[in-house]
Amino acid sequence: MSEHGYNSGRLNLPFVGISTFSKSPYVENWDAIDADVAILGAPFDFGTQWRSGARFGPRGIREASTLFAFGHAGAYDHEDDMTYLEGVRMVDIGDADIIHTDTINSHANIEFGVRKILAAGALPVVLGGDHSINIPCINAFSDQEPVHVVQFDAHLDFVDERHGVRNGHGNPMRRAIEKPWVTGMTQLGIRNVSSTAKEGYDYAREQGSDILSVRQVRKLGVEGVLERIPAGKRYYLTIDIDGFDPSIAPGTGTPSHGGFLYYDVLEIIAGLAKRGDIVGIDLVEVAPDYDHTGSTSILAAQILLNTIGRIFAARDK
Repeated sequence: MSEHGYNSGRLNLPFVGISTFSKSPYVENWDAIDADVAILGAPFDFGTQWRSGARFGPRGIREASTLFAFGHAGAYDHEDDMTYLEGVRMVDIGDADIIHTDTINSHANIEFGVRKILAAGALPVVLGGDHSINIPCINAFSDQEPVHVVQFDAHLDFVDERHGVRNGHGNPMRRAIEKPWVTGMTQLGIRNVSSTAKEGYDYAREQGSDILSVRQVRKLGVEGVLERIPAGKRYYLTIDIDGFDPSIAPGTGTPSHGGFLYYDVLEIIAGLAKRGDIVGIDLVEVAPDYDHTGSTSILAAQILLNTIGRIFAARDK
């Protein structure tokens, strides 16, 4: 024993230390990113139309992610007989600076962070924030090769303009499909009553979107859904936590019953990682204060870590 306790190396248990994502090294200098994956927080929720609180999503997800950070080399999955995340270099670069009431400059700061990650050759993983943060994320790909957007969400998010608002959390997929570097879109989990009129759905389909509800996804099965997504493409993955059922993800601003369960989403993502290359990710709308159990934040951290693991396992083959 030493004077400070048992001297056999630092255990670094989940509840000890600073909560970077999965306890990854923190990189403050965005010109010094040297990693395979870089985590960026986007604590912006001025785009919400009902319950705010997603500004605390990045902190909640980071804290929850420490549950999966025990310092071992990779994570063995006995079902797949595969060790995921082994050798994957992941860093957390902190948060984009947010300016209260200023959507334009807050979004610009998020875009700047994603561009720095892409310039470093790393996979950007952005923690929202409301779904409007997808707009600057997609903007950051303007000098990259084209992408096909795959969205998990309860809502279509295809509103063009409402009350003069064009960059809120109901607009991101409309803004994305307008970009010449977005070649198409697959929208999964869209369901029930929505603020989007039928004309919005018609327009989305005219612009190349394939829209499937949870029930349609389950009827098709994983392989049937994957066959509808263009193969061999670069995919941008945007996950709204309200795409999941509120029985497992109550901590969100706009919950909608009848949503996905964990493996519904993970199995599609795992197949997508093999079908092409996932080159960018955002996960949005986690509002921890509506879920005092922490389950929503844990779900977000778990789906992200498993997604990252499957991306790099597929790239290694």
